[in-house]
Amino acid sequence: MENLDSDLLRTFLAVSKAGSVTDGANLINRSQSATSLQIKRLETILGQAVFMRHGRGIQLTEAGKRLLPVASDVTHRLDLTLQEFAGDHIQGKLRLAIPDDHGRTRLAQIIAEFSRTHPLVELEVTCALSTGFPGALNGGQLDMAVYEVEEAGSGEELVYEDPTCWVRATHTDLSGVDPLPVALFDHACWWRDAAITSLNQLNRPHRVVYSSQSVSGVLAAVEAGIAIGLVGRSSLHPGLSVLPPDFGLGLTPTSKLVLSASRSFRSPEISDAIRSAVRSAFGE
Repeated sequence: MENLDSDLLRTFLAVSKAGSVTDGANLINRSQSATSLQIKRLETILGQAVFMRHGRGIQLTEAGKRLLPVASDVTHRLDLTLQEFAGDHIQGKLRLAIPDDHGRTRLAQIIAEFSRTHPLVELEVTCALSTGFPGALNGGQLDMAVYEVEEAGSGEELVYEDPTCWVRATHTDLSGVDPLPVALFDHACWWRDAAITSLNQLNRPHRVVYSSQSVSGVLAAVEAGIAIGLVGRSSLHPGLSVLPPDFGLGLTPTSKLVLSASRSFRSPEISDAIRSAVRSAFGE
């Protein structure tokens, strides 16, 4: 019985991600013909097709859908194993910042995975409001940071997207309250600007009844039933209801979580390990 080669699995993942053999070949720096041969080799070993042509591209067959999570898991585990061996001798210190609004669970996952692959690296973590992280990176106070932006800029690697929405407490109907009570961030940031822009589209008076420095603070006011608030959809739970479009608040932007490094920080191995840990924590 033939064995599945991890190289074949990586080619399969690249083509699946790109949506075509040509674009998949570009992702792994191979020719289209070599990539096609590898896919055929994989299908011969499996005895089933993993792709079928769809318009100008390809799509997964049922067999391909079954193979996708397995291939992702296998290659991820192999990469982690290689990082662990490579990281055994890497020493130093990493100053990392992560926004506190994304919870201790994800922070613990990132720290645990990084520490497992780089046990000799001292990890100094700042968990706080992320508005000051870009400035700290530019000023050399941080080596790497995860933070939220409305649009990713140069040097900012997109990690996670979270659409924003206006919410209220499920047990409270504020539609008839005039002026409309609102909970906002109390510092200058794009979240506050987005909320104010959205409120200005509303053809009714409103007033800020609660201000907070964090999403958890805004959520507390909303859950108490004293105001509506603008939050990410990842923060929704059964006690909150999204305000419908006919409420009049208009469209709101998508929050983008990005990873960025200081220009003075040059350690590809550590950067790759943090990138892997962050993406794993956020399900990418």
